[in-house]
This record gives sequence, structure tokens and C-alpha cells, in this order.
Amino acid sequence: MRLGGQVFIEKITPEKWVKKLTEKNYRAAVFPVDHTASEAEINSYQKAAEEADIVIAEVGAWSNPISPDPEIRKKAIEHCKNQLRLADKVRAGVCVNISGSRGKEWDSPHPDNFSQATFNLIVETVQEIIDEVNPQHTFYALEMMPWALPDDTEQYLKLIKAIDRPQFAVHFDPVNMLNSPRKVYQNGKLIEEFFEKLGPYTKTAHAKDIALSSELTTHLSEVIPGEGILDYEAFLRGMDKLGPDIPLMMEHLDSEEKYDQATEFIRKKAAELGIGL
Repeated sequence: MRLGGQVFIEKITPEKWVKKLTEKNYRAAVFPVDHTASEAEINSYQKAAEEADIVIAEVGAWSNPISPDPEIRKKAIEHCKNQLRLADKVRAGVCVNISGSRGKEWDSPHPDNFSQATFNLIVETVQEIIDEVNPQHTFYALEMMPWALPDDTEQYLKLIKAIDRPQFAVHFDPVNMLNSPRKVYQNGKLIEEFFEKLGPYTKTAHAKDIALSSELTTHLSEVIPGEGILDYEAFLRGMDKLGPDIPLMMEHLDSEEKYDQATEFIRKKAAELGIGL
């Protein structure tokens, strides 16, 4: 497994980027520029990563390709295609997005997010994105969300079967599928079930943590790895079985100090389990 996280750099360059990643002993990274960058700039970052033996874990395609607004939907689909082309060029583990939302915001809850019509729209949209780009060196993947499809292992399996494209893969974020107290308390079992059923399709994962407070009605909060109740033993053991180069990317922390804290926790837990990062 290869651990990675965000690095904080002023006026980023390929040299500064790789130097900082190396200092943090991160062996995987999110590609730092998008498809609008020049070919020379894209090539420079890709070459720098290769020379430093840093795996490009993901290219983000964050947008709403199932938006109810036709213009937003059209632009989002085109963005996903362009980002997937970029991911294929730099041989990223995945080009990752969420499925989107039928609400006004790209990642918002909406009652129609779980409808059969939305499921069908997700399938058609992913098929269109993959079929036009036809990636040879990467995969298109959807991140689970607590209020949108796919929201659990079974829904992801249904999407894999319905989309029916070998270039469609899985990006795992265990925290995002924990949308109830019952699931939070059973998260180790759910993580093990995920790897049993979706492990062969999984190309990348996100590392964070979750906490459940006693404030009514239900309050689930994303927290720094080690400060919540995510079963990191089940998580790291499952990831380790996927191979030595599977990327595990920490995210959503707002400072270098917090990434250092998360890194220390994950490395310590992995060492206790005899797992190399």
C-alpha cells in the first residue's frame, strides 16, 4: 500500500511538489493540475512523479453529471471526459467523481437521488463518459456518498453490473457509507464485507475517520484519522490484500500539522499490523 496526502506549497512547481511529497514520505499523490494545463506542464508533473517513484492515485472530476439543469449536466459530462483523458495520459489509478445529485448543489441530498430513474441516469452517464474516452491506462470510478448512489456495497455491485464496462472501477471511502448510527457501530463488519465483494474492483481509497455525538437527532462528523471510531485494522488489512501499490489518500484536512497527525496514526497502526506503507 502507498500512503499519500495533500502537501502545502506556495507557487507549486513539479520540483517543489515532488520534494515535499518525498519529505513527507508520501508514495502516492493526487495529480496537481487539471486538463486545462498545458501539455508541457502536465508532462513535467508526470515525469517528476515517475522519477520519484510516486504513484498518481487519482485525477478528480468533481462535478454534477446528473444535474437536473441541462447546461450544468452537459458541462459536467464534458469535464468528466476531459479529466478521464488526463487520467489516462498520466496513468492515474482512477479518474474519480461522485455520481452527482438531482438537487441544486452538485453533492447535495435530494429525494430523487435514490430513485430508479436516477440509477438509470447514472448508468447511462458513466457509459457515455467511458465509451467516448475509451481509457487504456486508468479507470473511471464513483466515490460512495451518504445521500447519493452508490451509498453501500450492494448498490455499487448493482452499478458495476449495470454499467458493464471493464474501465469502470471502485474508489473506496468507508466513512462516506456510514450514514447511520447502526452502520457506524458495525463499520468493521461493513468494511470487511466491502473488501470481500468489491476488493477485486478497487483501485484507490480515501482515509479519514468518523465520530458519532450524543446530540439529537443524529450527528455524524468527519474527523482526523485516529480521533473517531473507524475500524482502521479492518480497513488497512483489507487494503493490504489489494497489493503493494494500492494508493490510500488522506483528505479534507486543512493544515500540514493535521496531515502529519493523521500520517503518524496510520503509520503506527499499519506497523502494529505488520503492513508496509
